Amino acid sequence: MTLHLYNTLSRSKEEFVPLNPDRVTMYVCGPTVYSYAHIGNARPAVVFDVLVRLLRHMWPNVVYARNITDIDDKINAAAKEQGVDISVITDKFEKIYLDDMAAIGVRAPDIDPHATDHIPEMIAMMERLIASGHAYAAEGHVLFDVPSFPEYGGLSRRDQDELLAGARVDVAPYKKDASDFVLWKPSTPDLPGWDSPWGRGRPGWHLECSCMIEKHLGRTIDIHGGGIDLVFPHHENEIAQSTCAHGGDTFVRYWLHNGFVNVDREKMSKSIGNVLLVHELLKQAPGEAIRLALLSAHYRQPLDWTDEGLFQAKMKLDKFYGALRNLSDVDIDPLAQPDEKFLQALCDDLNTPKALAVLFDLTSEAYSAESIDAKVRIKGLLLKSANLMGLLYQDPEAWFSGGGDDSDGPNAAEIERLIEARNDARASKDFAEADRIRDELAAQGITLEDGAGGTKWRRG
Repeated sequence: MTLHLYNTLSRSKEEFVPLNPDRVTMYVCGPTVYSYAHIGNARPAVVFDVLVRLLRHMWPNVVYARNITDIDDKINAAAKEQGVDISVITDKFEKIYLDDMAAIGVRAPDIDPHATDHIPEMIAMMERLIASGHAYAAEGHVLFDVPSFPEYGGLSRRDQDELLAGARVDVAPYKKDASDFVLWKPSTPDLPGWDSPWGRGRPGWHLECSCMIEKHLGRTIDIHGGGIDLVFPHHENEIAQSTCAHGGDTFVRYWLHNGFVNVDREKMSKSIGNVLLVHELLKQAPGEAIRLALLSAHYRQPLDWTDEGLFQAKMKLDKFYGALRNLSDVDIDPLAQPDEKFLQALCDDLNTPKALAVLFDLTSEAYSAESIDAKVRIKGLLLKSANLMGLLYQDPEAWFSGGGDDSDGPNAAEIERLIEARNDARASKDFAEADRIRDELAAQGITLEDGAGGTKWRRG
């Protein structure tokens, strides 16, 4: 199976061939931990979690790093407002982020480097850039000299005038060129800072990723991912500083970017009041449903988030888990592999909508399968395929019981007691009582399903 990925740099779909098949490297821009993550922040976490699962299926060793930005002006402002050290803010929201991502099935990366742990590496890179004529110090700042790198703008495909307009640059007197960007800036006594050859200060946002990639993954990596909003200026700046710091070596071989998440066809905005926090969505729906909703559109396309879309994701999972529940007495083949058509879909630039269509086909087969051999084969294909997308890891009974959450309805023991009472009523032909019990459970969000194997139930 050959993997093809859309490379933002070339604007084309390319065959993915790792630089070293024995050590595939991927880096994804992670969160700035000053507040709760919204659903737009969750999309790259989920998308690149699927990609790393696929890479690990195809290559023996994949090293995946996703950074934590724990020094930033927004973090500083929150800490100053609350009168606490920045670590109080960053520690709190890093834990919340990791817990929320785990709840939607995102596995932890192999490496989660923190910006504040890499100040020496940042200082060393700036010294190299200054020595090679690609950066300069001015009034306590260190700035990258954009005109010194003629290839600047290659990722975003913007000319110099567009770059200036798009960057919303601060035309400061200490800049040689208006497009030059900050690598280091001075800190006043009330702000976090570190000693450096240019005085006490703190790093600019763009520098941290280049330094962490160099330290943990190497001068050249296979894949760099992030949201489409990072193409310019963040990733453009990463390319410039890393390429110049490494004497012209290729920095990233494949650039991947996911599209925006809109809410009911509108861009998420605090001013509109439509920013959806993952932390709050997890109170409304299972994490697996949120994950499936995020994978329902191709990762490069905009995703329109709606309540109906989340509801449909939950219903789709009901169907998947219903098929697995029907196969609960069937063992999975220990040698089972993902379905070939499913793999082909994911290998075509992570075509998750097409991959989900294959899962539905397998689900239909699971409902109609009669022979034990057919059931074993289909169960293996369905589970191995779905697991590659981070889906169907739960026991079907746990899924239908709401993962053990009975805060909004009767607990499992009470439901089973009512089902037994209903069965007794049906056996004595008291159908009015049987219907009353069904209606009582339905009013509390419990759906009953009568079948050859008895009565099963599910929440929601």
